[in-house]
Amino acid sequence: MVLFRRILGEVLRAHRMRRGLTLREVSAEARVSLGYISEIERGQKEASSELLASLCGALDLPLSDVLRDVSDAVAVEERALEIVPTPITVGTGPGVVASAA
Repeated sequence: MVLFRRILGEVLRAHRMRRGLTLREVSAEARVSLGYISEIERGQKEASSELLASLCGALDLPLSDVLRDVSDAVAVEERALEIVPTPITVGTGPGVVASAA
């Protein structure tokens, strides 16, 4: 959940900055405290669906665009965290006698 919260905040911040809006402007338009929006952007607070709708409205951005960007970023993070299996070498443990071929 922390991963999702962090990425959601990063996506919202990126969209806000792309539009050249300040936190204060988004705060006034969304009618949400500046501090709360800041905490969401830093991934410290979770945004309810109602709050997300307000933020998307303030950013003039469809919620589906935000969720798609979050989904894409989560997929990248998941691939980066995948555990690569370590190959097992057969016949190298104790008691195995190597033969010269």
